[in-house]
Amino acid sequence: MATVTFTLNGAETTVEAPDDMPLLWVLRDMLGLKGTKFGCGISQCGACTVHVNGRTTRSCQVRFETLEGDDVITIEGLSPDGTHPLQQAWRDLDVPQCGYCQAGQLMAAAALLERNPAPTDDDIDTAMQRNICRCGTYLRIREGIHRAAAAIASDDTASRRSGEGA
Repeated sequence: MATVTFTLNGAETTVEAPDDMPLLWVLRDMLGLKGTKFGCGISQCGACTVHVNGRTTRSCQVRFETLEGDDVITIEGLSPDGTHPLQQAWRDLDVPQCGYCQAGQLMAAAALLERNPAPTDDDIDTAMQRNICRCGTYLRIREGIHRAAAAIASDDTASRRSGEGA
């Protein structure tokens, strides 16, 4: 057993779990965060994608014991009330069909927009290529990312304008 303290969705969290338990199972079974999904267990599909220290990470392959002091963000931490621009775009465009892969898709897309706030179609395709959608909603995923990028840019512009007058 290992006792590990890390930041989870902005809150310091201490968990005791078997040393070799994957982060995925700590999140789902021990902490009750069911948004991160088990898809394949071999880091191929992306359903279990979370952010660890700002990087997209397949939680099925991260040993829990390695997380001491790390910062972990799950789909539940993307925004407290589901209003992240990506989540809004996903709803507006009816991106999910079955929805199973969407938490991983959203987390990969959020990391992309952090790195590249104005991605091209090629940028999106490259960033998202390791996340599999069995329903094939790739075109809606791409459109959702473009829509979220535009919303973020619009919010940033509005924030700069309101700050200029102060």
